[in-house]
Amino acid sequence: MKKIKMIVSGRVQGVGFRFTTKMVADRLGVKGYVKNLDDGSVYIEAIADDIVLENFINKIKASPSPSGRVTYSKIVEDDTIEERRNFDVLY
Repeated sequence: MKKIKMIVSGRVQGVGFRFTTKMVADRLGVKGYVKNLDDGSVYIEAIADDIVLENFINKIKASPSPSGRVTYSKIVEDDTIEERRNFDVLY
């Protein structure tokens, strides 16, 4: 299993981005969470097999929300991320 931290910015808050990210994660079987950051960006921790995670990342970069738009993304692999049972939306 590969573990990543991802920060995306652009039009990613107030457009249903977190909830559509959860829908994508649940459909693909990705574990982790998504939350808004104070600077207007969105933070994601995701855990999945390499191929599944690559597919997830591509879908997030393309914006899972029809009214959202990702203009920047930063992805860092991090083996210290805690295992999770689900993919959650945090507040």
